[in-house]
Amino acid sequence: MPAQTSQNVLRADARQNRERILTAAREAYALHGIDVPMATIARRAGVGVATLYRRFPTRAALVSESFAEQLAHCVAALYEGLEDPDPWRGFCSVIEQVCLMQAAERGFTQAFLAQFPEHTEYAEERTRAEQALARLVGRAKASGQLRQDFDVNDIILVVLANSGATTGAGEEAAAASRRLVAYLLQSFRAGPAAGPGPLPSPVQLDLDRIHGR
Repeated sequence: MPAQTSQNVLRADARQNRERILTAAREAYALHGIDVPMATIARRAGVGVATLYRRFPTRAALVSESFAEQLAHCVAALYEGLEDPDPWRGFCSVIEQVCLMQAAERGFTQAFLAQFPEHTEYAEERTRAEQALARLVGRAKASGQLRQDFDVNDIILVVLANSGATTGAGEEAAAASRRLVAYLLQSFRAGPAAGPGPLPSPVQLDLDRIHGR
C-alpha cells in the first residue's frame, strides 16, 4: 500500500475513533452523568482505554469536547439574542433555544454547570457565555419588560428546572421543555403585561418510565 494511501487510512480511522468516542461519551453522560468512568466510555465506543486517553487525556477534556458544539450553539444564540432589537424577545429566544438543546442532549446540564479550570478553551468560552448572559438580562431589565428582581443566576434555576422536567420524558422531552419554559417566561415578565400568550400543548408523560418501573 502506498505511503500516502496508508496515511489517509490512518487519518480516517483516527477520525472515526474520535467520533465514536464522542458519541459514546454523550450517550453515557445522558445515562449516568459526567462522572461515568473513562473505561466505560471506551468500552461503549469499542476502543481501547489507551486510545481514548491519547485523544482525551483528562475527563475535563472529554466532557468539554463532547459538548463543544452545544456550548458554541448556546453562545451563538446569546449573541443573536443580544442583536435582537426587542430585548424581551431576544431574552425569550435564548432561554427557549438553550432549554430545547438541553432537552435533546441530556448530559449537557452537568457539563454546562461543571467547572474545568485546567481546560482553558472551555473556561474562556464559558466566561464569554456568562458575560453575554449578563448583558442579555441587563437589556431586558432596562427595557422594562423583565422584572427587576430577576437575577442572572436565576438562569441556572431555569436550566435545573428544565433538566428535571425533561428527565424521563423520552420523546416528549422537547414538548415538556417548551411548556415549562412558557410558564417560566410568563412569570419573569414585568407587569402589567398585555396578557399571557397561549401555552404549548399539554404533554402526556409516561409516569412509569419516569420512575423507572
